Amino acid sequence: MKIGIIGVGYVGLVTGICLAEIGHDVTCVDIDTDKITRLKNGECPIYEPGLDEILAKNIKKKKVTFTNSIKEVTKKSEVIFIAVGTPSKKCGDADLTYVENVAREIGRNMDSYRLIVEKSTVPAATGKRIEHTIEINLPKKYQGKSKKIEFDVASNPEFLREGSAVYDFMNPDRIVLGVQSKRAEKILREIYKPLNAKMVVTNMNSAELIKHASNSFLATKISFINAVAQICDYVGGDVLEVAEGMGLDKRIGRSFLDAGVGYGGSCFPKDVDAFVRLAEKSGYDFKLLKEVRNINEDQKLSFIKLIEDKLWIVKNKTIGILGLSFKPNTDDMRSAPSIDIIKALQAEGAKIKAYDPQAVSKAKDIFSNVAFVKDPYSLAKGCDCLILLTEWAEFKELNFKKIKGVMNHATIFDGRNHLSSRKEELKSLGYEYYSIGRGIV
Repeated sequence: MKIGIIGVGYVGLVTGICLAEIGHDVTCVDIDTDKITRLKNGECPIYEPGLDEILAKNIKKKKVTFTNSIKEVTKKSEVIFIAVGTPSKKCGDADLTYVENVAREIGRNMDSYRLIVEKSTVPAATGKRIEHTIEINLPKKYQGKSKKIEFDVASNPEFLREGSAVYDFMNPDRIVLGVQSKRAEKILREIYKPLNAKMVVTNMNSAELIKHASNSFLATKISFINAVAQICDYVGGDVLEVAEGMGLDKRIGRSFLDAGVGYGGSCFPKDVDAFVRLAEKSGYDFKLLKEVRNINEDQKLSFIKLIEDKLWIVKNKTIGILGLSFKPNTDDMRSAPSIDIIKALQAEGAKIKAYDPQAVSKAKDIFSNVAFVKDPYSLAKGCDCLILLTEWAEFKELNFKKIKGVMNHATIFDGRNHLSSRKEELKSLGYEYYSIGRGIV
């Protein structure tokens, strides 16, 4: 099929390139001319494992092209996916300005049937608003009942994890199709047929709710185990053992029961806020999710207090940060816990050095007075402690004997329990090792 993707952020770009990979002819559009130019040249603007390879492959095969023109995409595409950003407002609502703008442009440029698909994460009932916006912006010659253009709006939420988005697209747990007509359902089934995946067909409101409910539930699991970690620290329990014992229960499962400094990224914080606001507008006070949000913020504060307690004086201490992105295998810094933690330590007068395998270029736009280094060994030189904030695989393989030799003091604060398997080794080397929920406070 001829498919248009409006918005080439994380979701839009992965979706567009992967749709090309499974055989469709895809045109991606974005208002960012620099990004489109880079993509035309085969340069991937984000770090996502495997994405640059299939980008180059499908550019060469002419299965994916890039443009700045929504008009062009609307005219040539049978199906148009809206994948623009929906950032949070101060009140927590999703800002749907970009969605409305795109819907307006699609309406103005339509001349025959199109299926418009929400891919952006939006609150329930947004699909109806998109439909209305397109309707009132159709060219005047098509607005009379006898000359009306038929079109469908559908919801097709994404469930892509940054760092494994290509794999997730190609191997989905399920594909949710929120549709209003059999025609729209048939088209979407045809698009995803090569994936041979489980299809969940719902109305649009249910599909929109599935996305927010799924992410909010996963955030709840993370906050729950972080609350348990707090108790473990004070009663002498080990949150890793507790999580293992819980996770073996098939009703619970082990995933997302990893204690740490809290969740971040572009999805969980934004989606929890938006779901709380949607509930309020619907007349329900979602107290559970409000507390999920509070626990997540408290987790960072608790970790900072641990660092301050063990270092005693933070001012003028040199602190090395291992990992900046909100999770491994991505360069995404949006709502990364590292931001609040580093800024809090800087406010206390700490000198910060930092290393991340992919996120340094984006981190430079966020932090000031941070010395970014090229590798973990340069990072450790002259440091009074190291703080691990992102669980990159390479950190498990570090030569900590070598690192100890260049540090002022051999102290590690492990904000992800990433080095738990090397805990005894670190202690034998003379490190003071502090982690989350391991009965140490």
